[in-house]
Amino acid sequence: MSITSPGILFVVSIVAGFIGAMSGMGGGIVLIPALTLFGVGIKHAIAISIVSVIATSSGAASAYVRDGVTNLKVGMFLEMFTILGAIVGATVTLASSDQPLFIAFGAVLLLSWGTLFVRKLKHADYLKPADPVTRWLELRGGYFDHAENQQIDYEGQRGWLGGPCMFGAGFIAGLLGIGAGALKVLILDLAMGLPPKVSTTTSNLIIGVTALAGTSIYIAAGYVDPGLAAPVIIGVVAGAFIGTRLLKRLSNQSIRQFFLVVLLLLGLEMILRGFGVFGHGV
Repeated sequence: MSITSPGILFVVSIVAGFIGAMSGMGGGIVLIPALTLFGVGIKHAIAISIVSVIATSSGAASAYVRDGVTNLKVGMFLEMFTILGAIVGATVTLASSDQPLFIAFGAVLLLSWGTLFVRKLKHADYLKPADPVTRWLELRGGYFDHAENQQIDYEGQRGWLGGPCMFGAGFIAGLLGIGAGALKVLILDLAMGLPPKVSTTTSNLIIGVTALAGTSIYIAAGYVDPGLAAPVIIGVVAGAFIGTRLLKRLSNQSIRQFFLVVLLLLGLEMILRGFGVFGHGV
């Protein structure tokens, strides 16, 4: 049966949304390889995926904003850079041939794998004095951490570095139709010195706005098929809902080990397909 069947698309999208929610990287990480494997052209798969990113990000972002963990000021400042990056990235995708897109997608997956492999939880001083530019932008905040039962206050760092880096993350998101959440979290965490929960929740807010900018380019070019996009969006949202519920029951270590394997296999598979080893999936 063709993957273009709404029923098959729905099932694949549930799995993609589930894995994306469990890993914190978004459903596109799994959705795009799955769609191309079953015969959807990579540019159409990218366009469908980036539409689904808007839906999944919006649902989670609203909950995080309500809980007071998301830093809206940081998010809105960085969105200026990611929006521009997404528009440029989507434009480059439309002008590119398919093979480099497979290789680029695989490279981003392997980069995400490497980031997760080497990254460890850290105990940092989140109230270090900010540089003059970041202090002027007032990229500070605080939230009550129920897990630690204490108030966490922090001062954002290096806003002058976070902005250009977020342009790059937005470019990759628009180019490949993914949330690029791993890269955004890495920038917020390492470049701007925000607490992990603030990095994750603020990244989720930025992801949806970035995807909206990239989607506009793909819609204008005619790559978003509503008949394919509708079951994908519903499936990814349903899978993400299931994933967030199950996430609470699993240990961090087991989740981390599982997704290290998933990212490594998908990254290698996409690169090999880009070089024609398994065919191009188009």
